[in-house]
Amino acid sequence: MMNKIISNCKAFFCRPFFSDRRTLLGLWMIIAITGMTRFGHGRENNYLIFKYEFWHVIDKLPLYIHYPDEYFDLNHYGPFFALVIAPFALLPTWLGMLLWLIALTLFLYIAVTRDSFSSWQQVFICWFCAHELLNGIQMQQFNIAIAAIVVLSYHLIRREKDFWAACLIMIGTFVKLYGIVGVVFFLFSRHKGRLVLSLLFWAIVCFLAPMLISSPDYIVGQYHDWYVSLMEKNADNMFSQGTNISLLGLVRKFTHCATYSDLWLIIPGLIAFALPLLRFKQYAYEGFRQTILASVLMFTILFSTGSENSTYIIPVVGVVIWYTAAPWQRSRWDIALMVYVFICCTMAHSDIIPRFLREEYVKPYALKALPVVIVWFKLCYEVITKDYQPLTQKTS
Repeated sequence: MMNKIISNCKAFFCRPFFSDRRTLLGLWMIIAITGMTRFGHGRENNYLIFKYEFWHVIDKLPLYIHYPDEYFDLNHYGPFFALVIAPFALLPTWLGMLLWLIALTLFLYIAVTRDSFSSWQQVFICWFCAHELLNGIQMQQFNIAIAAIVVLSYHLIRREKDFWAACLIMIGTFVKLYGIVGVVFFLFSRHKGRLVLSLLFWAIVCFLAPMLISSPDYIVGQYHDWYVSLMEKNADNMFSQGTNISLLGLVRKFTHCATYSDLWLIIPGLIAFALPLLRFKQYAYEGFRQTILASVLMFTILFSTGSENSTYIIPVVGVVIWYTAAPWQRSRWDIALMVYVFICCTMAHSDIIPRFLREEYVKPYALKALPVVIVWFKLCYEVITKDYQPLTQKTS
């Protein structure tokens, strides 16, 4: 019965319409424009935080304090972000926000439709991740760009364009720190010295660039304040329902214990993440490299106290890459796990989950993270024990 359902689903989605690039791009552009339904009545708050960072840098105002007359909540993006948002901040808010959402969507679409991935992988990512994309778009989140930065940095290193990969990695780092995970792909680079020098070059450029629209003393001071704000936010995230939707948050919120250090989880997590990187002979296989990419995307959020609903576009892209990168046929359990991810992670905060369950269990206990945690554990096991040599090479 299960095989019949699976075959029927595959036959349905293998129709040309569903894999046509115009369909995929059109779907994602509709999602981008749908984000504008949140415009007005404070719904564009995150975009206003972004927009006013640019103007605050211009006016040399503190970036990490409250501005209740402009927006609620605090800014947690690095000073370099002022340059990223500048072309949009100069426009009327409604137009700037619309173009911002379109730019984010196009950036990720370009990243996941590169030739690093097969046509099947590209189609799967575009459909499976559509709702997570919508979650990010409705919050105007830069996390969409972080997902694109990680995937594109992998692609560029694979294509031996280390200079531009380093550029993306440093932009992601100087905006939201998450981008730094792209340095893992150093191991796959054929030009490691060039990559290191490129990273140093772009780090200097990103550090100094905001000074062009302000002053050196002001920017240096804001980098210090950024560090302080991130430390304070980390403490505030501990039991927050809106953040720390991660492996760290799962354990913290189930135990209700505030006394232990997250390092008790982070260090074993780093070991599990790093062990597969010692399998140097497997580096030759695309499936292995893509699985490491998937692990990077998931690890970034599962071990971050700043993770929230709208950040899950990052690990869910990783989940699809994990599922499709394996050179062996996926089992029924793997298929069931993907269904579990879609329903209980991607749709966790939507109306498909009864309100009582969302408010009493899913949000308080960070249960959105649980499906991705299970996938990541399974990935860690596979990437340590499995041979990623393509079946065609084994039989030839």
